[in-house]
Amino acid sequence: MQVLTTIRSFVSEYPTTITVVTLTGVGVLGFKKWMAGRACNSKTRLDGKTVLITGGNTGIGKETAVDLAKRGARVILACRDMNRANKAAEEVRRRSGNDTVIVRKLDLASLQSVHQLAKDVLASEERLDVLINNAGVMCCPKWHTEDGFEMQFGVNHLGHFLLTNCLLDLLKKSSPSRIVNVSSLAHERGQIHFDDINLDKDYEPWKSYRQSKLANVLFSKELAKKLQGTGVTTYSLHPGVIRTELGRHFLPTMPLWKRIVYRPISVFMKSPAEGAQTTIYCAVEESLQDQSGLYYSDCAPKTAAPQGLDDEAAKKLWDLSASMVGLV
Repeated sequence: MQVLTTIRSFVSEYPTTITVVTLTGVGVLGFKKWMAGRACNSKTRLDGKTVLITGGNTGIGKETAVDLAKRGARVILACRDMNRANKAAEEVRRRSGNDTVIVRKLDLASLQSVHQLAKDVLASEERLDVLINNAGVMCCPKWHTEDGFEMQFGVNHLGHFLLTNCLLDLLKKSSPSRIVNVSSLAHERGQIHFDDINLDKDYEPWKSYRQSKLANVLFSKELAKKLQGTGVTTYSLHPGVIRTELGRHFLPTMPLWKRIVYRPISVFMKSPAEGAQTTIYCAVEESLQDQSGLYYSDCAPKTAAPQGLDDEAAKKLWDLSASMVGLV
């Protein structure tokens, strides 16, 4: 939708002749480059450091893994589908030239699975320098997690909330360390429905997705407060509008005319490698070491929506989440 809005705005602001010329030839290439956004230019090495990426078997998670492995990091791909994860790990090793890429089982729709992964990591890893909460589900039907939570809120927020808390001691021990939460521009239209957090009264896929992405921003904000003075910093981000598998649930439900319009427009969307740049930036950029709890887009800080800056809502969400996953 953001891409459609951008193109409509562009067409309405410029005369037809200029628009036609701009959207052809060199103009198309320039527009595509502009849509790709900034790239992370940091040369930071991660030799001797360990990174855990949830959902690292596809899309921007896999591209993030390749980049960080090239920097020398030991990379842990925490994924639900082990067959796909093992294939992705082979690809990451080949493309990065780094053999220290391993796979761990993680189903964010199961609190038991989250606890088991954390237990395995704490038992096998001496350090954890970067935790990237990347995995997610987008606009799925009204599904529930193993523990009865609404799927998008459960996977996109609660699973990562629990995993992060379970790994905090190791992150503190490894400081300076970072926690990167992949959110979305969708948070700007999101609302935390505290009186119906699982949306049992009024479920709508986009409504749920926006709530979960706002939760990512608020979680980063409150976590930054709780981690002051520990050397562990937090970041949330919008990766961009990307051609990935994330839209597999809602694309088939679109009317035919929208799918026809979507096909040519998708050419201008970010590739997974382009979409991974802000995640990588938050994970390695040296100038961010003393920053925490902020929101980023296109490798630069960006002011989150007003509801993403609400301290009271952030604390209330934290308390509710802790109760839901059994941390209190």
